[in-house]
Amino acid sequence: MPERTCVGCRRAAPKSYLLRIVRSPSGAVRVDRSGRAPGRGAYVHRSSACAEAAMKRSSLVRSLRATLDTAGAASLMREIEEALQG
Repeated sequence: MPERTCVGCRRAAPKSYLLRIVRSPSGAVRVDRSGRAPGRGAYVHRSSACAEAAMKRSSLVRSLRATLDTAGAASLMREIEEALQG
């Protein structure tokens, strides 16, 4: 089973335990529920703590090589929270 590293806590875990965030070729950053969307991906554990740590330390946007303004970051966090609940 393939493993990936969470950008929030830096621990490795099986890919199926993590949530993939993707920067599409057009530059949009969003949650990749399928795990197969084209673009540059980063992974976080399916927990609010890891997602918040990744956003607070900017490790998520750094690994995606993206830029997010305050509104974009807030929108992404809402999308991550929705994915964690559903």
